[in-house]
Formats: sequence, structure tokens, C-alpha cells
Amino acid sequence: MIDTHCHIDLYENPIQIANECEKAGIITIGMTNLPSHFEMGYQHLLSYSKVRLALGMHPLRADVHNKEFPGFVRNLSRTSYIGEIGLDFSNDGISTKEIQLDTFIRILRELNGKNKLLSLHSRKAEKEILNYLISFNIKSAIFHWYSGPLALINDIVKAGYYFSVNTAMIKSKFGQNIISKIPLANILTESDGPFIDVNGVPAKPTNITLIHEYLSKKNNLSIKEIDILITNNFRRIISHLK
Repeated sequence: MIDTHCHIDLYENPIQIANECEKAGIITIGMTNLPSHFEMGYQHLLSYSKVRLALGMHPLRADVHNKEFPGFVRNLSRTSYIGEIGLDFSNDGISTKEIQLDTFIRILRELNGKNKLLSLHSRKAEKEILNYLISFNIKSAIFHWYSGPLALINDIVKAGYYFSVNTAMIKSKFGQNIISKIPLANILTESDGPFIDVNGVPAKPTNITLIHEYLSKKNNLSIKEIDILITNNFRRIISHLK
């Protein structure tokens, strides 16, 4: 199994989660919300073969973006994974729109020409993010927990980008509609733990099985076929990192 978006550092016991992933063989990309968080966690995960830490700058932490940005540049060479980054123009983030845009553009300038995989927060800013990715020639990106217009999905796919789906999406009608519009060749999986609950407790990478089961039933494929499909999708998106 593969978890392309998990906030390992925000669980009560991050090392326990990392150990579970390692033991179960779950490839897990741990998001961070700020470069300072990446620096705190980086050394703790170096010995793991299945768990990697991403360098992030969450749009809802725009209040400290200017202070944190030098740390983003400083740590960029330490990982192939970038996230969580992006834009949030919902009611939660619209007041810092200009700061977010400035930071996002600065990040994409730093990433231009580099082989990195991005995990993107795009709430109410999906079109803007797509346009910026294309204009900065970003090769590999995942729209995490996409909730934007259904009509835009095809444009994102045409640009060569992917979507990561989670257990919250498979439970909601809107989420199911989004998943139905995404080609199987562009689907990846995520837990987004601990921000999603499964049966009243924070979701973990091991809950990815629920997504495999959903995709299996929806597409009349076996669990093994879904596992192979997601694995191949992930291998394809990271192939440029090698």
C-alpha cells in the first residue's frame, strides 16, 4: 500500500506510526506544514526504508511564511518530496491570499528544473494552482483531497498530474463523484491522518485498505489488481526522481 499524504509528525506518537508503516511495508510520505517542522523530524526518519519526509509550507500558516522561507530553501536538497504546499482561498484562508500567492510563486521558482514530487493543498484555488504548475513547468504533482470543480479534473489529467483520494472522499457523495471522474491511471491513495477519522479514531496509513476495497468494488477489479494499479501509478510519478 501507498500513503502519499500523511501528517506523521502530528500524531500523538509519530514514531509508532512510522514503525507501523515500516512493519506493514506501507510506502508513506510524511507531510510537514513548515520547514521548521521538517527540520525537527528529518533525523528521526532517516533509518526508515518505507517512510519519507516531505518539505512543506502550508497555505494556512501564511502568518509565518516569510520567516520560514529561508528554511525551505535550506532544506530543499534533503528530500525529493514537497508538501504540504499550495493555496487556500476558502473562508479559512482568503484573508492571506496575497501572502499565499507570493509564497507559492517563490516555491515554484525554487522547484523549477528540479526533480521533486509535490503534494498540493488546493481548496477553492484549483484553477490557479493548475495554471501556476504549468507555467513553472512542474512535472510531478498530486492534488491532495481534491474538492474543486468536476470540469477541471480533465484539464489536470491532461497536464499529467495526479489525485490522491482518502477515506473521507469515499464516504461522501461529492467525494465519490470526484473519484468517478478521475481516470484510474491518475489515482493515488492517502490517509491525511490524523485529520480524518475512521470509526472515531484518527486515520492511519493502514486504513488505505478501505480505499482499495472501495476502488475494487467500484471498478469491478480485484484487490490485487487495485494494489498493482496504485503501485504502478506511484512508480510512474516518481520515476523522474531517480
